[in-house]
Amino acid sequence: MGVVRENWRIFLLIVVLLGSLFALFSPTMAQDGADAPGLASSGATNLQYGLQLSGGTRIRAPLVGVTATSVEFGETQPPQVEQDVAGQLDGVTVADVIVRQQTQTTGTVEVTVDGVTPEQLGTALDSAGYTYENTREGVTAETRSQTVDILSNKINEAGLSGGTVQQIQTPTGENYVLIEVPDENRQRVVNLVNQRGNVRVDAYYPTDGGYDRETVLERDDFQSIGNAQQGGEGQLPHVPVVVRESVAADFQQRMVQTGVASQGGSRCRYETAPNSTDPCLLLVVDGQVVNSFGMSPGLAAGMRSGDWAQDPRFILQTQNFSEARQVAINLRAGALPAPLDIGPDGEGTSSFIAPSQGQSFRTDSLLTGIIAVFAVAGVVFLRYGEVEVALPMIVTALSEVVILLGFAAGIGYPLDLSVIAGFIAVIGTGVDDLIIIADEVMAEGDVNSRRVFQSRFKKAFWVIGAAAATTIIAMSPLAVLSLGDLQGFAIFTILGVLVGVLLTRPAYGDILRALLTR
Repeated sequence: MGVVRENWRIFLLIVVLLGSLFALFSPTMAQDGADAPGLASSGATNLQYGLQLSGGTRIRAPLVGVTATSVEFGETQPPQVEQDVAGQLDGVTVADVIVRQQTQTTGTVEVTVDGVTPEQLGTALDSAGYTYENTREGVTAETRSQTVDILSNKINEAGLSGGTVQQIQTPTGENYVLIEVPDENRQRVVNLVNQRGNVRVDAYYPTDGGYDRETVLERDDFQSIGNAQQGGEGQLPHVPVVVRESVAADFQQRMVQTGVASQGGSRCRYETAPNSTDPCLLLVVDGQVVNSFGMSPGLAAGMRSGDWAQDPRFILQTQNFSEARQVAINLRAGALPAPLDIGPDGEGTSSFIAPSQGQSFRTDSLLTGIIAVFAVAGVVFLRYGEVEVALPMIVTALSEVVILLGFAAGIGYPLDLSVIAGFIAVIGTGVDDLIIIADEVMAEGDVNSRRVFQSRFKKAFWVIGAAAATTIIAMSPLAVLSLGDLQGFAIFTILGVLVGVLLTRPAYGDILRALLTR
């Protein structure tokens, strides 16, 4: 027990190392982390690789939009404000205007259409009779946050395993949305995130003056959305849906009134003869009609009798399975409040890293780490020439990397080039601290007693603690702010410093004490 009590820091380091190795290689951890967001598994270990080391698509783009702040609404309700502003701008619909209340009578107005300038928004507000503080490029923080949530849902619903979406801000204050999807080609990801995803169902029916069209179902009117179905014999690909009970009766009544649910059903010829067709239901995605369909006699009879509202199920048909899958994704994820500015003339950028290039990066990172270890080991041996001092120093420094790798594997954190750079920085700063300890302890010749050793070690540890505090303070802004790759570098550098100060440096001190004192 005396040995354990005197060297408890060494035993604690061993326990933590064993836990890290378990996190790295345990099959149980591998199964638990199989669906971790992010990432491609390394295979031999439970480490997860980010985009740079696995390949895939990265998109970095701002959101399209302009915002007016501190707009005075008075007693006017937000929906009316949206209509008033949209009516003053060419090519802008109510769906492109977002009003967010901050107080009972004031708030922000956003227009999310490409080509609308802050000056035009100001002119529209003036014409509509609303006063405001100022207008600017960009959208509100609430819109950015909502967009990130919806894009995350879209990527998950599309089955793009490991995709991540986050907000980032440049040092000059510009806000971007960063999307990373490992092992996926650029075009599919761009097509997915470029769609606003506004899905609705319109009724198209004859009136005395020709044909009329009205929206009868929107996304929030659906209680559940099934998976896209290929469709059997004589049936198009489709998405089964269930309408909410609160709107089912009204929808059923409108189907009867518009003639979609006529006696014997309806046969839609909207695409070939829009001016002489039976009443139709139109499936509209982002303002474009992707399909039109009538109603079967059985479904129409259920609506006319009122029975359908008791079990409000039906299907949304599309022309092909790809469209059906996209409709299901959009219905589940929701419509984007603002589009991404990815276009050829936009500020956004997109890139694709081939999986083979990611593999090359992993190999190069491993070689760089090995070279760094041998370089540090060589310098240390040249400096001291004593195995009992230098070997524990190298082993202790490498143990920090193993602990950090185990931590990354345990939480499923994606390893990318910035994290690898953090590991290399940890090796360098760790060995620096260990050299400070060895130099201080051996500065005045042999250590005569444990009391002398402890006194010298405390002096060295104060220097190390001060240096660690400086590093943590310097890196903290990078770890907190959303600055892309710099964040991972800062997080693991700080973790490495903490592991060193709290665990490995004290353990190295115990090892030196056991080897150098009598």
